[in-house]
Amino acid sequence: MGFLAPSDSIFLLGESREHPLHVGGLQLYEPPEDAGPEYTREVYESLLAHTDTHPIYRLRPAQPVGTLGQFRMTEVDEVDFEYHVRLSALPRPGRIRELLALLSRLHGTLLDRHMPLWEMHVIEGLEDNRVAVYTKIHHSLLDGISALRMLEKTLSPDPNARDCLAPWSPQERRQRRSGSGGPSLLQAGANLVGDLAGLGPTALRLAEKTLGSSPAIGPGQAPRTMFNVPIGGARRFAAQTWPMDRLQGVARSTGTKLNDIVLAMCGGALRSYLLEQAALPDTPLIAAVPVSLRTDDSQGGNAVSIILCNLGTHLSDPLDQLRAITESMDAGKELVRGVSPLQAMAIGAVNLSSVALAAVPGYVRFAPPSFNILISNVPGPKEDLFYNGARLDGLYPLSVVLDGFALNITLTSRARFLDFGLIG
Repeated sequence: MGFLAPSDSIFLLGESREHPLHVGGLQLYEPPEDAGPEYTREVYESLLAHTDTHPIYRLRPAQPVGTLGQFRMTEVDEVDFEYHVRLSALPRPGRIRELLALLSRLHGTLLDRHMPLWEMHVIEGLEDNRVAVYTKIHHSLLDGISALRMLEKTLSPDPNARDCLAPWSPQERRQRRSGSGGPSLLQAGANLVGDLAGLGPTALRLAEKTLGSSPAIGPGQAPRTMFNVPIGGARRFAAQTWPMDRLQGVARSTGTKLNDIVLAMCGGALRSYLLEQAALPDTPLIAAVPVSLRTDDSQGGNAVSIILCNLGTHLSDPLDQLRAITESMDAGKELVRGVSPLQAMAIGAVNLSSVALAAVPGYVRFAPPSFNILISNVPGPKEDLFYNGARLDGLYPLSVVLDGFALNITLTSRARFLDFGLIG
């Protein structure tokens, strides 16, 4: 395989026991009417029968232990599916509460770098008979958008279809194999020259916008909060669903975008929570908001920038909060408009500077954070989808937290709903 892009390698280099750097997702499925008592086991066994594997699901670091091996991936000859795909059962009474507790533990464990960097857990025992599927894959291989696209391609809008593939099954037969894929290190370096030449003007543009009268937010404007602290390796996951038509109605009535309404919901919830804890800062919380740079249907890698958004949490009127969010998001998007993907990712790297500096002893405890919380909205399927007759009834993301930001909110759209996943 070719060398990983720097934006992908960083997820291997920066990982530690306290900071697992995989992304995950919970899917809930409503079984078809003819499902029997062994339906979940049948789903598990049918998944094991799919042994044709997309190259991404065959990759592990070239050297599992050692720094140099984190810049290059190698493909394994054979995938041990009984290791990667596991059947689990919830303790009674099998409530969502027990499911979320299980996922909290699973999401806090590292992936084994001696194996391809993914796992799937098929989970039975929910009291409403739904089937839960938890997957996780290393962030060096996929960002949230590309992972969701690969999942969608395994599902069907036809409830009668019974030929759905596993998520790791190749969707295209033109597969890249070892030695034929990525560019050489020299080629990759040559391709960067033009973009690097533009980083200086891009940095000046960023400074001019964020230090002037523009509502664009730059690093150093976030207050210290209870979320901006060192963290351990344990995780806690929560999930919630909201009807799309209700949120779209609010967006129409206020003349704003759906994503602005989502940010306002999160900002309002954070304001209420911090008020209850007597910990609300006088200045507004700042959210880091990923913006996709992907312009095609490519799979794999990471193509995301980060803009910073004023959540208006210092304002008591919800409409004032929404107005502050809209102005801030419009200004942030203007910063990354018209620049190359590399330059846009460089802007994102500047906005995430406190994450990069978190390894410096004492930095998280004493330095101001560049943002307070990460909030990401990943577009999902626009229609009901089925896996071999089982209707997709929940699509909840599980993302990453690090030293300096202990709470991450990621949401996915699904037909008529928005599914929120909170990891802390």
